[in-house]
Amino acid sequence: MSWLGNLQDLTGSRQIIFGLIIGVSLSFSSASLLQLYRNRKRDEDFSNISQRPIELRSDEIVNGVPGLIGNTPLVRINSLSDALGVEILGKAEFVNPGGSVKDRVAVRMIDDAESQGLLHPHTGSRIFEGTVGSTGISIATIARARGYETAIIMPDDVADEKAKALLALGAQIEKVRPASIVDKKQFVNLAKQYALEYGRSDVVLSLEASTATVDSSLSSSSAIVVRSAATEAEVMGRDASPNDELQTKPRGFFADQFENRSNFQAHYDGTGPEIWRQTNGKVNAFVSGAGTGGTIAGIGKFLKDMDENVLVAMSDPEGSGLYNKIKYGVMYDNKEKEGTKRRHQVDTVVEGIGINRLTANFELALPIIDEAFRITDAEAVSMSRYLVLNDGLFLGSSSACNLLACVKLAKKMGWCSGEKIVTILCDSGNRHYSKFWNDDYLHKAGIPIDTTIVQDVLRA
Repeated sequence: MSWLGNLQDLTGSRQIIFGLIIGVSLSFSSASLLQLYRNRKRDEDFSNISQRPIELRSDEIVNGVPGLIGNTPLVRINSLSDALGVEILGKAEFVNPGGSVKDRVAVRMIDDAESQGLLHPHTGSRIFEGTVGSTGISIATIARARGYETAIIMPDDVADEKAKALLALGAQIEKVRPASIVDKKQFVNLAKQYALEYGRSDVVLSLEASTATVDSSLSSSSAIVVRSAATEAEVMGRDASPNDELQTKPRGFFADQFENRSNFQAHYDGTGPEIWRQTNGKVNAFVSGAGTGGTIAGIGKFLKDMDENVLVAMSDPEGSGLYNKIKYGVMYDNKEKEGTKRRHQVDTVVEGIGINRLTANFELALPIIDEAFRITDAEAVSMSRYLVLNDGLFLGSSSACNLLACVKLAKKMGWCSGEKIVTILCDSGNRHYSKFWNDDYLHKAGIPIDTTIVQDVLRA
């Protein structure tokens, strides 16, 4: 009878298996029917919604070209950061619409001039500036957007790309032989003179510094030459003619980036706070070159105001006297000796930083600069090629100088535990094809192209 018991057990097992199969099938069927119902319900709901265009948040639309300026990314330079064990972060100013950090200065100078009544748009007024290129391009860009004409005076030995960009933007340009600031034909002095000659009456006004939380010891104003077709009495408010008539008359405005306090304020009010926010208030050092001095002064002062322990360091190219001014208190460089210079101004292939005089903006930086590094042409060229090979970053000469100074600073301080060093990536290599990124030019100038220079600094 054991076989009968086995048969009963087998029959029971089959019933259990069949029950499980039926249960699973019913479960899948129910789920499928429920999903089908949901899909049909969703389609019916969508069919009842009227078509309308995609809506953007209002803060995603900026007001013209000036609205594109600032709020630039802070990018980690991976190759250098990984090699040193620190965080080297570059403020990508080359993404500004005018292609450089000078966009911030240009828009601030024009904003301040308009708020002070020195400039009125769409009146035939013209902005004059002496520049090696980048500031002129930024001014020309903003001026077009604001309704002004632009006249740029520049040295005749700057990269051709900058002059071509200015012409494309509709600016009038004049190239002059580089000369000392004491020479009346120096490019900055000529820009001021041309502004004076634009119209009938000479009026020199003081553009008051914009309000900001800075020490009273830093207060200064810059002399802004305004040449107006109005009479001096009208401009100074001593004439009975209607004010609106005065505002419609064309005038010449000398932007004067080297001495204009708006340069400093653009970075104290804008770039500095952006960096502080992007790093969550954790910055160990800030590194920048100096030409006008506005960038290192404005950003450095803001960061020091937020945290007095932030170290501010300057990168300075060959031929510039600023390095010795910081290190030894003397504005001099050995390469400037008579009979040794290759060029008529600061003797370097680097453009945009380096100078042999103290400007009003750089004087604001003197109390806050803790360290300075001399960067040779060979080192700057090496860094630029190293970054392309290892990071895909195509940068200009001043950016390369800044990053080499970051490496030297990290080495000198012995940092290797994730300390954050922030610097400025002033512009891309697009404005440097004819010189800094021209191998033939560098060979003729006796400047080596050797990426092992940077590798040796990293290993030192």
